[in-house]
Amino acid sequence: MRHFAFGFCGILLAAIPLTLAPQNPTISAHARELQSHSIVIDAHADTTQRLLDPRFDLAARHADGNVDIPRMKEGGLGAIFFAIWIPGTSIGPAAVEKALDQIAAVREAVERHSNDMMLARTAADVRRAFADRKIAALLGVEGGHMMNDDRSVLRAFAALGVRYMTLTHWRNTGWADSSTDKPAHNGLTDFGKQAILEMNRNAMLVDVSHASDKTFWDALAVSQAPIIASHSSCRAICNAPRNMTDDMMKALAAAGGVIQINYHVGFLSQKYVHATNVHPEIVKQIRDEVAQRCAPDDENCQLMTENIIVRRMMLDGTLPQVRWAEIMDHIDHAVKIAGIDHVGLGSDYDGSDMPLGMEDVTHLPQITQALIDRGYSDADIKKILGENTLRLMADGERVSQEM
Repeated sequence: MRHFAFGFCGILLAAIPLTLAPQNPTISAHARELQSHSIVIDAHADTTQRLLDPRFDLAARHADGNVDIPRMKEGGLGAIFFAIWIPGTSIGPAAVEKALDQIAAVREAVERHSNDMMLARTAADVRRAFADRKIAALLGVEGGHMMNDDRSVLRAFAALGVRYMTLTHWRNTGWADSSTDKPAHNGLTDFGKQAILEMNRNAMLVDVSHASDKTFWDALAVSQAPIIASHSSCRAICNAPRNMTDDMMKALAAAGGVIQINYHVGFLSQKYVHATNVHPEIVKQIRDEVAQRCAPDDENCQLMTENIIVRRMMLDGTLPQVRWAEIMDHIDHAVKIAGIDHVGLGSDYDGSDMPLGMEDVTHLPQITQALIDRGYSDADIKKILGENTLRLMADGERVSQEM
């Protein structure tokens, strides 16, 4: 069914009146020059799900989805973390096997396109890829359920190049509470704390996106290395449990961590969250339409089709319009609270509903331009675009060597 969904996406896009689409801002020569000399890192993209389809060619430019090699080049993306994800309902040895299949899919895609991409394990690897004019491909496991309560699986993930693991996804694991599930463990269990130390030893960053507040505080107390929130935004602006409070961001920064701002409309806009809460019939309409177009087990189809339906509803007024500049408001707030050394980018591309004007990776120069327009220095812009993430990776590598 996935190939049918791709065609459907194109049909929907063609049906949206172009006059309703937001106009792209002008990108100055200064912004283009700065972007070309910066290592731009996206800490979280779900493009891995597309790689599982043998008919999907990462090297071809696509009319649907958010990420492929031609568009990454056009947008000036220097490095991307491919998320390894399966639903939290999949557990046990089968979950490990599916995770390993996805890791293999990313590694095979990078090898197949080695003229354009390079598998990166370290901050130095990312810099080497940039010097060679290649896109650095990194791996992040999104959900601790995929380790099957076995630290040897963590070590196997690390050996294959996984550089972070998100402690939970939408559901609790057997050892950590999720932000979107009923608390079961009061944060981390003793095993969860041991898992974090195992991650530290293997230079695998602890990712607290999706974790409950108590799990966050427990992870912060236990981890010997700085931690990452690979795709979270600011709760002070949008009160979603997946976002971070000001106190959490301050503590994250004090420990050397980085929050990577998520572009998903449901984490950017309080108006959008309110509309979906007050009008559950709209959410049902979206789900019903997705179900009509996608097979029940085709997560990739469901994600991309939902993205396009939400865009259509924002343009026709069914849902509040969320525009890309709201990403900048979250960046500004995170910098104000956490400091300029502790903010980065984690789009959630190919896995979430994108705001108008940030439909794919080609729009990244708009962020650089907006940062210039908002008075950030070139040095500080480079930090947000990628240098903070590289420093975080290097810190994790150093702690691993010392343990």
